[in-house]
Amino acid sequence: MVDKMALPPCHLLAQFYVSSDKCIDCHMYQRSADMFLGVPFNIASYSLLMHILGKLLNLSPRYFIHSFGDAHIYLNSVDQVKEQVKRSPRPLPKLNFPDINNLEDLKDLSLDDFVLEGYDPHPAIKAKMAI
Repeated sequence: MVDKMALPPCHLLAQFYVSSDKCIDCHMYQRSADMFLGVPFNIASYSLLMHILGKLLNLSPRYFIHSFGDAHIYLNSVDQVKEQVKRSPRPLPKLNFPDINNLEDLKDLSLDDFVLEGYDPHPAIKAKMAI
């Protein structure tokens, strides 16, 4: 299968841990990590997955841990990264979505069911994807 792909998958392992106090953590390993364009999307995706699993299993999402094999910034996005690091962090939003009791409930949800309360993003910074 990998021989038919343009690139092998960058994020390839996620481990979920359930603590004795009913929390769920996610540790994701990424073999190759575009720190400007790819990693923020990966953090959001796997954190959302952890929240969905937490709600489905009646667990509280707690820690997202992210490990990298090759973390990099491509030359064509250096100026954008310099712009981003000038910005001050803003308060984190809170994710809300309906209760789900089984996988059928999950299939019935739409994008509009997922709401970020208090989301106050900075303006987008555009960059071209390097391949």
